[in-house]
Amino acid sequence: MRVLPRASARRTVTVTAVLPMLVSAAVLVAPAALAGDGPTVRLPVLVSGLEADADCAKASTSVAKALPWEHQSLELSRAASFSTGAGVKVAVVDTGVSATAPTLAGRVRVLGSAGDDCVGHGTFVAGLIAAAPTKGVAFHGVAPRAEIIATRGTNERGTPSAANVASGIREAVDAGADVVDVSAALPSTSRELDAAVAYAARHDALIVAAAVPDPPSRTSASSSAPPARDYWPAAAPGVLSVLDLDVKGQRPTKALLPVHVNLAAPGDAVVGIGPRGHGHFIGSGSSLAAAYTAGTAALVRSAFPDLTAEQVAQRLVSTAYPDAVSRLDAYAALASVRDRTKVDGTTAAVPESRVSMPDTSDGDRATRMGMLVAALAVGAVLVVGWAAVVVPRGRARGWRPTRH
Repeated sequence: MRVLPRASARRTVTVTAVLPMLVSAAVLVAPAALAGDGPTVRLPVLVSGLEADADCAKASTSVAKALPWEHQSLELSRAASFSTGAGVKVAVVDTGVSATAPTLAGRVRVLGSAGDDCVGHGTFVAGLIAAAPTKGVAFHGVAPRAEIIATRGTNERGTPSAANVASGIREAVDAGADVVDVSAALPSTSRELDAAVAYAARHDALIVAAAVPDPPSRTSASSSAPPARDYWPAAAPGVLSVLDLDVKGQRPTKALLPVHVNLAAPGDAVVGIGPRGHGHFIGSGSSLAAAYTAGTAALVRSAFPDLTAEQVAQRLVSTAYPDAVSRLDAYAALASVRDRTKVDGTTAAVPESRVSMPDTSDGDRATRMGMLVAALAVGAVLVVGWAAVVVPRGRARGWRPTRH
């Protein structure tokens, strides 16, 4: 299965034109729940990895009861009227998933040692995908009736490797996963990892992966983001790659950028569960955006069980909100017919949407941005001139058509 080829002459976006929309001037993520209404709740931050001597994640004593902004962005309440993910198995290839997490209890199948989640990141991701609703709390997973398959893609401290991710993908596919969520974004691939991705494709399992690594818990004020590059398995053919956005649809300054990406989804300062207790945490990163996308894929696979993994990926992309990088829309993925995907297993042509971000040298950036600004300025002058002539004439004749 090849979801979206890297080369595309139909819809290619250059990063020099979209960078101002992708990157905000400055975004500092505070450990607070950003909700649509209600009071702000301070939440502990959950990281994707632990230092060698760090304690395991403790239970949070804070509960976020208000509706999270990401639920509003994806229109999850409307999507729930079409599907809740029933009958779909979603594998989480991460730090493990706690089978005792209250909102996941009874719906987690543990493979190997993946039931011990010291870091807590895998449980957080699984909660974004499938946490059950709780009375008095607005947060829940995208597909609260989906089943979670827990498999490990990291060591016990949260450090991923190509070998572990490959093994986790294969285990997930053998366990019958319909969707495989991969949090790791590795700087290089391996034959073993490439083979695991191909294995998933042959078994009609859709892999959804983070387009770039999650931000580190500690950053240097003087550090700068490296040039855009590919990460794996997100860059592999047949994998749906996802980039994180904040509540404004932007990305932080110095955030990592991929060369190729399929979708963008909420992933900055999002609310989720921990491996124990009823409290909530807050987290940021493309791995969380991938989790929201994997949950949406579960909704689609439940609502349209005859669609192949490739058709599900195409549906998610073609119904996404058009932007510099198309933004995931869970409700549209279920209700829209724009992608012309048919439940009988056939599909009409859909628009290509793999975004290509070429080299962004300072010279090219300055030239292209200058051309863009000049074009916008000329357009503004033309509009003002048109309005100065047409509007007075239209008012004078009461906006009636001219008589000949």
